[in-house]
Amino acid sequence: MELTVLGNTVRHPIEHVEVFPAPDHVTLVRFTTDELSSMCPVTSQPDVSHLVIEYTPGKWCIESKSLKLYLWGFRDRAVFAEALAAEIANEIMITAQAESVIVKLTQRPRGGIEVHAQAERKQ
Repeated sequence: MELTVLGNTVRHPIEHVEVFPAPDHVTLVRFTTDELSSMCPVTSQPDVSHLVIEYTPGKWCIESKSLKLYLWGFRDRAVFAEALAAEIANEIMITAQAESVIVKLTQRPRGGIEVHAQAERKQ
């Protein structure tokens, strides 16, 4: 796999994360962000979420800049929190060929309701 975004100026979201060979003996990788944004599919209001991605690498690890650019693509997408968590888990599982992945998404309250969604995938 070739890394195309690391070390380059990229001013747009990308469709898939990029990967590099997983080092030996790495059993868990965790990414967290408080800046995942998307839109409500019903009202088009902005949704902001806290995101935690935990995965057990197989052959590949996720390159973090590409993850940031991948997540940027959700900014203007209308998607429910549950579907968003599942889509991110699928991306990590398929592209990185992870052994397992857990995606925990906490959507900030709007109308007084906070949404927690968790998606898990295993080989």
